[in-house]
Amino acid sequence: MANKKRVLIIAGEASGDLYGGNLVKAIRTVDPSIYFVGMGGSHMREAGVRLLRHAEEMAVVGLPGGKRLFTIFEAFRELKASLVHWRPDLIILIDYPEFNLMMAGRAKRHGIPVMYYVSPQIWAWRSKRIDTIRRRVDRMVVILPFEKKLYQEAGVKVSFVGHPLLDLIEVNNGEGSICRQYSKNGLYKLIGLLPGSRSSEISKLLPVMLDTAAILVDMIPNIHFLVPLAPTISTDQVNPYLNGRNLPLTVVKNSTHEVIRACEMIVAASGTVTLEAAILGTPLVVVYKVNPLTYWFGKRLVKVNHVALVNIIAGETVAPELIQHQVTPELIARESMKIFNDDERKVWIKGRLRDVRRELGTPGASEKAAAIALELMGRG
Repeated sequence: MANKKRVLIIAGEASGDLYGGNLVKAIRTVDPSIYFVGMGGSHMREAGVRLLRHAEEMAVVGLPGGKRLFTIFEAFRELKASLVHWRPDLIILIDYPEFNLMMAGRAKRHGIPVMYYVSPQIWAWRSKRIDTIRRRVDRMVVILPFEKKLYQEAGVKVSFVGHPLLDLIEVNNGEGSICRQYSKNGLYKLIGLLPGSRSSEISKLLPVMLDTAAILVDMIPNIHFLVPLAPTISTDQVNPYLNGRNLPLTVVKNSTHEVIRACEMIVAASGTVTLEAAILGTPLVVVYKVNPLTYWFGKRLVKVNHVALVNIIAGETVAPELIQHQVTPELIARESMKIFNDDERKVWIKGRLRDVRRELGTPGASEKAAAIALELMGRG
């Protein structure tokens, strides 16, 4: 028991919980005696992490309100105390930068090694955070190909392990069950509508996507729309937006990747889903809309030319982006038709998506990250 290692692991959002759960499983495959405590969600709990706080309490887009800010403060205080009372051998921080960089500072004061998995977007905004990372983080473990060079040039010890999505998505060129079921063996053309994984995204984007669908119905014969729900979204949350609409549309649960694979193209909220589309080779239109204050601040801080990760990695506009006031049914329909009606353009897009997929590295991100964690604990 004296040699049993202890890890504090912290993820504040759904994607971090997923990656964290797989990382814990990979570490425990090598050493099942390691004990994990932290903050996360169902994936990390299922992997064996004792949760002090649930990630659902922490997720927020834009500027947090008073009640949420108090919850975040309480979580920080509790996790900070565990550094002293529980004394972990390693702290693993997953994305969620404002919170996690403060935790990194506290861990460093107590001489606890810090591994940061999934980098803050220093390449997009607040690039000076890299100085804080250099002081507080023992190893950055990055999942986007261009991030390694940024950290190396800043003198931060860094490892690129590839993107975890490569292990989570089964790339299958064959016709799946969803395609057969909803296309009626090719009779209907499928378009996916993916409004996001947060309630705020659903309220801002789903109504516009449904209005877009009403336009496209008159432009594309035999069209059928699929709306795959993220695990964080229930049918009760989307049903009010669907009531009273007579659209050829099906809501699908727990099948996002299958839907993306089955569709000829998708309309998607900006986020990780753009990389999922790249891995699966499905052309897409990207929409991004947040509250006006968040957008006002972001416009002055963000330094990249694109919002979609697929375009940032490609270095050009592979997926059309409609941002803020551009998110209208008419503009989304127009960009969708530009893809749908142009076979030559579709071929070019699919080729560039394959290039992006290659840039994401090779499978095995969790296993590579696990090896680094074990090394930092002296188990490598």
